[in-house]
Amino acid sequence: MRSQRWLEELDMRLADQFRFLVAADALKGVRRGTRICDGSRHENSAEHSWHLALFALVLQEWAATPVSIDRVVRMLVLHDLIEAECGDTPLYDQAAAVGQAAREREAADRIFGLLPDDQGDGLRALWEEFEAADSADARFAKALDRLQPVLLNHAVGGGTWTDYDWDAGRERQVMGGIADGAPALWQAVCDSMCEGFEWETPGSWTGGCRNQCALV
Repeated sequence: MRSQRWLEELDMRLADQFRFLVAADALKGVRRGTRICDGSRHENSAEHSWHLALFALVLQEWAATPVSIDRVVRMLVLHDLIEAECGDTPLYDQAAAVGQAAREREAADRIFGLLPDDQGDGLRALWEEFEAADSADARFAKALDRLQPVLLNHAVGGGTWTDYDWDAGRERQVMGGIADGAPALWQAVCDSMCEGFEWETPGSWTGGCRNQCALV
């Protein structure tokens, strides 16, 4: 922000809310590993969060158990907000994942700490619930967060699967959580995933990829 002088003349609560919203704008500049569907560029984390909110609105009927779609959407809008402070850690980059949890908790302290305490604590609690996946709402939100990159990778013909030399077995392991929040979506996206890996390893689909998905 070029100047904060005008903020100092506002109600303190409103000024803190504006500071938070300006800080959140940084999410638009965080590049993710996943490409957009036309393959022309990588998506950013703000686009990813918007896309997931839309996934939730459209796919809510496929949740494993009834969910509060309002809470799910709020979780998805917030789930990567910490990346405005610490950047994205690609799911497939195991080296970058070292220390990720600590980095993200420190980032959460900073970003949510910009808000008035009552708001910051409430939004932080939703973020923590998503991370822990200890409710039906959070498990469905997590399922969508895992599902979207699979669809985008399929759309561009490989994407992060190719970038990180990934294979179907490891993909099943990291994406299997989709089944916890939305079993029907897991089976559908598994077909997409297996077809995608078939392009790289002919015979993998008919050779057991789909059968292995059923075992997750």
